[in-house]
Amino acid sequence: MKPISKTAFYCAGVRMVDAEQPRPICGDTYAKVFMTEEGLKLFEPFRDQTYPNASNVARHRIIDDLLRSRLERDPGQRVVLIGAGFDSRAFRLTGGRWVELDEPQVIAFKQERLPAAGAPNPLQRIGLDFATESLADALTPFRGERATVVVEGVLVYLTAEQTMTLAETLRTTFPSHTLIVDLMTRTFFNRYAKAMQEKLRGLGATLLAGGDQPELPFLTAGYRLVQRSSLPGRAAELGAIKLPRILQWTVLRSLVKGYQLHVFESTDNSGQT
Repeated sequence: MKPISKTAFYCAGVRMVDAEQPRPICGDTYAKVFMTEEGLKLFEPFRDQTYPNASNVARHRIIDDLLRSRLERDPGQRVVLIGAGFDSRAFRLTGGRWVELDEPQVIAFKQERLPAAGAPNPLQRIGLDFATESLADALTPFRGERATVVVEGVLVYLTAEQTMTLAETLRTTFPSHTLIVDLMTRTFFNRYAKAMQEKLRGLGATLLAGGDQPELPFLTAGYRLVQRSSLPGRAAELGAIKLPRILQWTVLRSLVKGYQLHVFESTDNSGQT
C-alpha cells in the first residue's frame, strides 16, 4: 500500500484496542477484521502513543455521535466518507446511504475483508487515486444531493492548496451539505505531534503543518462554522486520558484548542442549508 494508506492500519488498530476494553469509547468491533499480520506489525510502534491514540478514538466517537443524531432525523440521507480508510460506520450505524472513497488498494482490501454487500445500509465504495484522478468526477453520480461529508484524519496530509481545492470541489458538488472534518493548528503540530510525526515517517507518510487558523480555507470557500469540539478534551471527558480541567484552560490550552473536530455548513444560492 501507499504510505498514507498504511496509516489506515494505525487507525483501525486504535479502534481494535478500544473495542477490547471493558468500557469502550467507540466500540468498533469490526476494526479487528482489518488487522492482518501486516496490520498488527504496522500498528505495534503506535501502541505507546497514549494521547494521540486517545484523541483518535475520541475523534471517531464524536463523529459517530454526530452521524447518529443526523441519521435519526433523516435516515435516508447521503453520507460521504472521503479517505474512508477502514471505516465501518455503514455497518455499525442505523440509516444512511453511504459512499466510501479511498485509494483503490484500500477499497480492494476492504472488499475482501468486509464486503459492501453485507452492510445493513446501502453502501457504495469507490477506488480513487487521489494523485491522478478527479474527486469531482468520482462524485458526479451524487452531484446536487443533500449530503453529510466526513473527512477524517486526512487534512494533515494535504497542502493548503489541496485543502482549498477539496473545499471548492465539495461546495460545487454538494451545494447544500454538512462537512465534518478534524483540523490541527500549527502550534499543536509543532508542540505536541512530534512523536507521531516520527512514527508516521516510519510508514513513509509525512504530516504537513497548517496555520493557526486551520478553518480559514473552509470559511474562505464559503462555509459557515456551526460547531467544534476538542479531541483531547473529549478524550479526557470519556476517561481515555487524564487531563485536569484547570490545566485544559491554562498551561495546556494550546493542546485542547489545537486539535478540534469542526462542523461546517455549506449553503446553496437559495439560502437553504
